[in-house]
Amino acid sequence: MAPLSDNARGAVFMMIGMAGFVCNDTLMKLVSQELTLFQAIFLRGLMACAMLALFALSRGALMPAIGPTDRRLLLLRMAAEIGGTTCFLTALFNMPIANATAILQSMPLAVTLGAALFLGEPVGWRRYAAIAVGFLGVLVIIQPGSEGFTVYALWAVGAIVFMVVRDLSTRRLTRDVPSIFVALTTGSGIMLFGGIAAAATGTWAPVTGHAMALLAAAAVFLLIGYVFNVLSMRHGEIGFVSPFRYTILIWAILLGAVVFGDRPSAAMLAGSAIVVGTGIYTLYRERQRARRALAARSVPGRGL
Repeated sequence: MAPLSDNARGAVFMMIGMAGFVCNDTLMKLVSQELTLFQAIFLRGLMACAMLALFALSRGALMPAIGPTDRRLLLLRMAAEIGGTTCFLTALFNMPIANATAILQSMPLAVTLGAALFLGEPVGWRRYAAIAVGFLGVLVIIQPGSEGFTVYALWAVGAIVFMVVRDLSTRRLTRDVPSIFVALTTGSGIMLFGGIAAAATGTWAPVTGHAMALLAAAAVFLLIGYVFNVLSMRHGEIGFVSPFRYTILIWAILLGAVVFGDRPSAAMLAGSAIVVGTGIYTLYRERQRARRALAARSVPGRGL
């Protein structure tokens, strides 16, 4: 059997990472019935970081030599992950898991827009049009002004902004930075933030064995999500790998129905279809552009 290509590995890593994240989200939503937001973030982070540190130690990646540029990118990624985690969990604790997850599926569109605005990557009118239509799909999911609207949907939108910064900074890290170390530093930042915020707000509920079991399982799935998300972004082409992010929506709908009894509305399904469709189209156009650029560079004398 032929070995998997970098893109195929990236796609598999992305699907595994998304499954890990949605299982973590499900468990965190369950634990929200017993613990406060920052308390749950801190305790889950404590367990996740312990596992990450042991894994990093076994791989000799606990204290790697990191250059100043990579250090700055790691700090930026950590801050973005803290903001994204806080916003998304606030939304998740207060709305159906499928709806919160569906809003986040506009991330590939937002990443494309962010890369154009801040990294100078060329984006044609077709992709700009697809981005605009995709964001309209988000509005269909949110339904502003309707009876089904919840302000917590805006927290999910805020999470997208932070996660775009996270993904763009991840792409700019050099391969000298081990993926496990990226996950460890990010998880440590979130854990410390959760602990400080819980102490500052004075919100600490009694922790039962049931809650700790849920948090321990969430930490394992979060570890899977962290590591495989980083691996996917660093091994495969972003245009090929990113569409596989949408597999998280399938799991979110299924787990939302089975665990919480949620039934997706017609508006949520329609908006999700718009977001996913435009996202895949945008990524397809990005791959076409990359192939044309590669072909142009391979023509002798071209560009002289």
